[in-house]
Formats: sequence, C-alpha cells, structure tokens
Amino acid sequence: MDSGFLLFHLLVILGLVHCSSNQHQHNSTHHYDYCVLGAGPAGLQMGHFLSKAQRDYIILERNSEPGSFFKIYPRHRKLISINKIYTGRRNREFNLRHDWNSLLSDRPDLLLQRVSQELYPSADAFLRYLAMFVKELGLRVHYGVDIGKVRASLSPRGRMYTLTDQRGLDYTCRVLLVSTGLWDPQKVQFVGSELAEGYESISTDPEDYKDQAVLILGKGNSAFETAQSILGRASRIHLYSPSPVRLAWQTHYVGDLRAVNNELLDTYQLKSLDGLAEGGLDDIAIVQRRDDERVRSGRKKGQPRPGRKEKRKQLYLTLAELLDGPQERNGSGVTSANLPAYHSDNFSLRQPYDRVIRCLGFHFNFTIFDGSARPPSSEGARGRLPGVTAWYEGRGTPGLFVLGTASHSRDYRTSAGGFIHGFRYTVRAVHRVLEQRYHSNVWPFTKLLTTQLQSWILKRVNEASGPYQMFGVLGDIILLKGSHCEYLEEFPLQALPQFSTLSGHKVSRHGLLVLVMQYGLNRTDFLGPGRAESEWTRAWRSNFLHPVLYHYDSLPTESDMRHRPPGWPLPRPKAVHHMIEDFLTEWDGPISHSQPLRRFLEHCVHTDLRAFYAESCFRLSLTHHKPPLFCRQGYLKKQGVVGTRQLWQHARDAGLMSAQQESQFSKADPSFPHFLTRAGASVSSGLKLDF
Repeated sequence: MDSGFLLFHLLVILGLVHCSSNQHQHNSTHHYDYCVLGAGPAGLQMGHFLSKAQRDYIILERNSEPGSFFKIYPRHRKLISINKIYTGRRNREFNLRHDWNSLLSDRPDLLLQRVSQELYPSADAFLRYLAMFVKELGLRVHYGVDIGKVRASLSPRGRMYTLTDQRGLDYTCRVLLVSTGLWDPQKVQFVGSELAEGYESISTDPEDYKDQAVLILGKGNSAFETAQSILGRASRIHLYSPSPVRLAWQTHYVGDLRAVNNELLDTYQLKSLDGLAEGGLDDIAIVQRRDDERVRSGRKKGQPRPGRKEKRKQLYLTLAELLDGPQERNGSGVTSANLPAYHSDNFSLRQPYDRVIRCLGFHFNFTIFDGSARPPSSEGARGRLPGVTAWYEGRGTPGLFVLGTASHSRDYRTSAGGFIHGFRYTVRAVHRVLEQRYHSNVWPFTKLLTTQLQSWILKRVNEASGPYQMFGVLGDIILLKGSHCEYLEEFPLQALPQFSTLSGHKVSRHGLLVLVMQYGLNRTDFLGPGRAESEWTRAWRSNFLHPVLYHYDSLPTESDMRHRPPGWPLPRPKAVHHMIEDFLTEWDGPISHSQPLRRFLEHCVHTDLRAFYAESCFRLSLTHHKPPLFCRQGYLKKQGVVGTRQLWQHARDAGLMSAQQESQFSKADPSFPHFLTRAGASVSSGLKLDF
C-alpha cells in the first residue's frame, strides 16, 4: 500500500482522536442558569415553577428516583402528614389546608389522593406520587449524579457556582438551589456511644425485640415511632433526653410529638412498665456488663439446647463522672466493676437494658461545600441547619438559596417551614424573588378598588392555604394607593425591610396593610374550659389560629424587626386588628367578623367602605358633595353592585341591563360576589360624609 495513503489515514485518525478529546473536554462542563440540588419534594416543587416560567434549569439527584429519603424514612413507613380528602368543600385552595403531602401545580388532579386514600399515608405511596409528579409535569431531572463538591467563583457573568459529581463532571450555574434535605443522623459522643444502635439501621421487625428492655435516646417522633412499633413485644421501653416531651397539640408545632405516635404516654402514665426520663446526653455513659447469665427456655435452629446457660450482654446507663475507672473511655471496655453503687438504690434507670437506640434526628450535610460556597450554621436548631436570610438565601453566599426542610431555621419550632405543607409555599416565595431579581418580573399582584378590599380579605382568610400553613411567616401585603390598592400574596414577613427590592413594588404615602394568620400568645389549658374566645370585642385574646391585620404608614426597618415585641411576627404597627378566632375556621359572620373588619379598614383608609344599592347612591349623590367611595367608583360610572345570574336576568327582563352588560359582568371572579354579600353593607359606618 502506498506510504502516502497510510500517512493520510494516520493523520485522519489522529485528528479524530484530537477532536474527540476536545469534545469530551467541552462536554465535561454543563452550564445552566439554575441548578437544583436534590430531587426531593422541595427540589421538584422548584422544578415545577422554573419549568412553568420556561427557565434554563436542571435538577441533580444522586439516586435513581425522586424522593429517595422516603425510601428509607420513616423506618416504620407511616407518614404523620395529614391526607384529609373529604372537607365538605370543592374549593381547591381551601382543601390544600388539609392536604399536607401534595405539591403545588396547575393540575387540579395532581394530588396524593390519587395514590393513597389513607389519612396518614405510607412512605411508599408518597414515593409513587413524587414519581408521578415528575412524569406528568415533564420535569428535567438527572439521576445518578452524586455531587461531592460545590464551590463558588467569579466570572464575567458574575458569581457562579460549580458542582462536581462522582465522575468529575462539572455543572455550573449562576443560581444554586439547595434542596438536599436532612440526611445525616444526629449523633452525640459520650462514653459508650458506640454501643447504641442508630434509628437509621435498627431492625423494624417487632419480633426482634421480644421480651427485651429497650432504652431510646430522644423524645421526638422518630423515638416514639420506634417505641410504638415494639410496644407489644418489648418488656419495657424507656425514653431519655434532655427535654420533656412536647406535644404538637399543645405547641401547635407539627414537628413535636404527634398523637399518631404517642401510645407510650398511656402505658407510662398508667404505670405499665414504660416511662420517660430527662437528663443530659453529653455526660452519660452506656456501660456493658458481661457477668449476667440467663437460662434460655426455648431453642431454635443454631441456638443452644434448652437449659444451657448463655451469657447475655447487659447495658447500663450512668453518668461518666461516677465511673470508678475514668481511664476507661471506651464503653465496651467498662464492666460491672466500674458501676457506681447507687444502681442498687432508687435510681430511675438502674435496671439493665438489652438494647440502646439513638433517635436524635438529622442534620444538614455541610461537607460538600468548600469555603467559598458554604453557608454558615444556623444560630437556632443547635446549628443543625444552614443559616439563611428571610428570603432563604444563604448568609454570605449570594445566589445560593436553601429550600425545603433545610431552610427550617427561619421558623424552627414556630411554623411549618420544615414540612411539605409549609415549604411548598416558601419555595414559591423564593421563585418569585428569583423572577424579580434575575428577570425583572414583579411579585404577582391583584389590583383592586379600595371598595373591594374587605371582600377580598374575607375571601383570602376563608380560603388561602399559604398563610394558613405558614402562619406567622408568610403574609399578604396590601399596598394602599388611595382609590385602589395592590394585593400581593404570601410575602416573607421578616423580609419586609427589603420589600421593594425583593418584590419590585413601591410603598406609597398611603402606607400598607399586612394580613397574617397567627396563634395567640396567651397560655391556656388547651383542653379546658375557657380555652377559646367567642366575643369579638376580645378578639385580641384569641388563642387559636386567627387572622390579624397590621397597618403601617411605611415599611418597618431592620431595627424595627429586631426590636419587635417577643412572640410578635411583626413590629408594633400604627393600628392592629384581630379577627376573633372561629371554631369552624370560617371568618364570615356579619357581626363578629365583617363589621369589625370594615370599621378597621375605614379607619386605615379614611373612607366609607359600605356597599350601597343604586337608589341609595342616587340619594347620596343628590345630598352630598362627595358621595361614598362605593358610589363614586360604581354608580356614578354607570356600574352597579356585582350580582348573581338571577339578579342579572331580573334586571335584563326589566330592561335595566343589556345582554352585553350581562356578559361583561359575568367575567368577574365567580367567587367574589359570594364574599361581597357578606361585607356588612347594611350596617351604619359612623364616618362623616361631606355635605
């Protein structure tokens, strides 16, 4: 063969190899505007909003399916989040108040109830729901991408984040949305801590605990879940932690002990061998005693014959400082000789245990972030969570936002931000911040005539699920503009000093109103008489969830937020109005709810907000220089009170309304007239009108 021909082929092959090498190098880095780290419920929720806005994004998941946390946890497979299907309502927004598992979407049928009808569904059902959510919405998820390092750098485009996976591939983005949840088990180091089993690895077969004494470290839901599963098999169960048990129905915090897990409280209080004890974890010691012998009464394959004595390891709890041999820092090396003498006296936990189980919760994995991208630890929650701003951006890490359970440091032990039914709304709030900051899209709002404000507020407090679930954290902002107002939904309250920057809206000289759902601060017997208020004049003493309106002339400052009264979600306003708590959570009573609300709004806007019929407007127009605002915005512009189809038909039959006018009015919000009729129009205002 000709040598020139061979040389030509060699050059072609070398060129192809070179091009392939360059191509591989080029493809080793993937660029996106938004990287979502983790395909749990928070990551998928953000994926929906980014997809709907047609943004350039990718969701990176290290496992082969979404929501892989729920493939392992809870260990006993029963969720404690409510899946209440039947509410007596057909209002989709209202029903989300009682559906704690479904994510937000534009699909009214994309709910967990398609997968499970149980009030407390199984974790496996939730996994199927998340897979359905991804498939039906077509979310862009890359599975099998295990990000091991995250770093930040400056580029001509600004600050960028680079994520490196297990294959050395890089993903770069200008906005990093961290939704990795809490995976790492929380551990406490003490003498003998290695003798404790972890919640993440214990057996879930109750038979494995038959006739055993079990000590559980922790008093949260995972501890009680574990106790409840073995309650009928273990000989005795003791729960030990620094704090007394906190009951969710007392604290209104869903992360505290739920009734679905609390059967051990009965066996404790009714003195059936189980119990709770308090004490610090850092100073305890778990010691192992090898000199106990028991006679086995039964025999299985591979076990000793009946009657044969077998040594069985026993575990004791004591204080490390009381051990006789302090040099023995390894609990497995401490024997009965080291136990203090007080174990034979009236020490509550003096009896030995067959097993010690650690159920102390989880913490955020900070290890994948290098110094340039690592958010700080939170001040609260014992530093287990990343510290974030009021709009969920990492402190000191601009462009890095924390979503989902890991963002719970903002409302730890005060609201529902660490749970699906809470963070689905904070994720939406973060997306609205991103749309304003990076795409100049202002926070969505509804423009209303001031005369419509009372009815719209009643509509929100009776339907809205976001402020209802994220009470004290997300609130509706009402920008007063004189004859009209702008209504913004579910803004992070603690971010009010940065409201204009985050939302793209300005506050006028007329000021603003903030609508918040909140519990009362009064301590009461939660099941005793007098636990609720029913008189509207004492609405400020309401104990249960109820709407509160704050009126400000201008935005609160950072200093105002820092110095707000203890327990208040906002600083002291110019005026405040509590709507009396309601047993049915229906704030639509003409006397108890509508009239006091209208009088408060009239005080804030200095305008009569009553609704009038045409004949009243006609009379007031003849007798007053300035008729009520409702008449000026309606009657004097040849518009009447929005009515029902029956009223429109009656007016049309009487020749008072044309078919074209009826068609125009029928385009109004169909739910609006229902609330307008409850606005207290027949009640005297008391405001003076100009004669």
